[in-house]
Amino acid sequence: MVVGHSRLNTRTPAALLVGLLTLASSSWSASAAPGQQATNPILFADVPDVAVIRVGDTYYMSSTTMHMAPGVPIMKSHDLVDWDLIAYAYDTLDDNDALNLANGANAYGRGSWASSLRHHGGQFYVTTFSSTTGKTHVYTTRDPEKGPWRANAFKPSLHDSSLFFDDDGRVYMVYGGGDLRLVELTADVSGVKPGGVDQVIVTDASRVAGDRIMLRAEGSQLIKHDGKYYLFNITWPRGGVRTQIVHRAEKITGPYEGRVVLSDQGVAQGTIVDTPEGDWYALLFQDYSAVGRTPFLVPVHWEAGWPVFGVDGKAPTTLDLPADPDGLETLVGSDEFDRAPGDRPLPLAWQWNHNPVAALWSLNARPGWLRLTTGRTDDDFLQTRNTLTQRTFGPESAATTRLDTSGMKPGDYAGLGVLQRHYGVVGVRIDAHGKSLVLTTANGDEPVEEARLPLSQDVVELRVECDFSPRGEDQAYFAYRLDEQADWIPLGAPLKMRYTLPHFMGYRFAFFNLASEQAGGAADFNYFRISDTIESGK
Repeated sequence: MVVGHSRLNTRTPAALLVGLLTLASSSWSASAAPGQQATNPILFADVPDVAVIRVGDTYYMSSTTMHMAPGVPIMKSHDLVDWDLIAYAYDTLDDNDALNLANGANAYGRGSWASSLRHHGGQFYVTTFSSTTGKTHVYTTRDPEKGPWRANAFKPSLHDSSLFFDDDGRVYMVYGGGDLRLVELTADVSGVKPGGVDQVIVTDASRVAGDRIMLRAEGSQLIKHDGKYYLFNITWPRGGVRTQIVHRAEKITGPYEGRVVLSDQGVAQGTIVDTPEGDWYALLFQDYSAVGRTPFLVPVHWEAGWPVFGVDGKAPTTLDLPADPDGLETLVGSDEFDRAPGDRPLPLAWQWNHNPVAALWSLNARPGWLRLTTGRTDDDFLQTRNTLTQRTFGPESAATTRLDTSGMKPGDYAGLGVLQRHYGVVGVRIDAHGKSLVLTTANGDEPVEEARLPLSQDVVELRVECDFSPRGEDQAYFAYRLDEQADWIPLGAPLKMRYTLPHFMGYRFAFFNLASEQAGGAADFNYFRISDTIESGK
């Protein structure tokens, strides 16, 4: 990447030092130096609830994005470190008020949760479950990169379920929390098999981690190795950290015996996979403050028929593997919104906050610009439909855009923000007094207008910076400029970003256009440019 010159704004001592990011392509990457070793987290972004398999010399991973659309991201790798986002299992999970942000409903923190990933009989299977739909969802394809993905769903919603094809042709799911259950499915994975196995196979699975448990065992992932069944779960002892446990058995129905395999830095939930050379690794995740839950790769070896995680019982920071040569490329990416014939309308890095309305966004109405048109009135950023997002990432990340407000209507508020329950957005609001630059934050239960400046022109550039480093303490900073040759000017105070369970997701950069008085106003965004360096707060 090439970073343009940064200039200090001498008009204010709190000015931001920033670079205008210019890219030869639409992707951002942080390239590793030759010979550099891989480090954890292997992806410094929100990629939780990982499931992984190997097919030949290629690894595939699925993850959770809950209320986002499209959903259940699918990634592939040839070395367990360098991951490319290649697809999503679905475009929309379902069509209901919660997923559509309709009639005051929402699916924050819900949508679809932890997935299972399998390859069987030449076909890939991704399963997930949803309390929002009350169903277990199954997606299948023979080509996870090109598709098509075929969808099926059945009741009930099997919590944290792990799909498993046994050697005798029978198909199962392990699911539940605390007491772990095994249920048999039909051969085509279309539903629960009538009269099939349906029983608890591990009672109070958390007890191997102690008597005082805050989070009962969940997050099931089942594999078979050397004729034995290994069931991986997480639990959380009170006063401790997220802990990885495993139970093993000679038969899938049990009896199972269990033990703790890792209790370090909260690194847990996932499964193990072997390499073509016969090495083993666990792919897990770690809670990393407001950036989200980040994937952790942990070496594994076998002793007396048990998998042993880590190095001396610890999840190492440095791995004996080559570093990722292109960083988060494909997982996040800059976008100039210029499309050649045959290009994807939106690169895979983009996801909508809840289901979008296709007629209300366009890259064709004004070539080189993303247009977001309002279709209704809303009271709050979190209920605004057609909000387009990408992950923030650590340890530092920044996003900039150019906004043209000439198509907006009175009562509209459009701009760039960071999405979570405690959000912050910087943009242009139009009211009876004209146009204003406005910063709104939701540090508490209600949004507060933190800063407002009059604006006498249609076009403005906006910037958001996120500092997830220990020094930065999860602060977001906001700035604007009135000319691309001018200096960036800070607006308002920083936002203290906080990961919250009601949203259950790391912060995301977000484009939005909110109408509070009338529908039909259009906000045009000329580009989205990201960087891995910031200067605010230093």
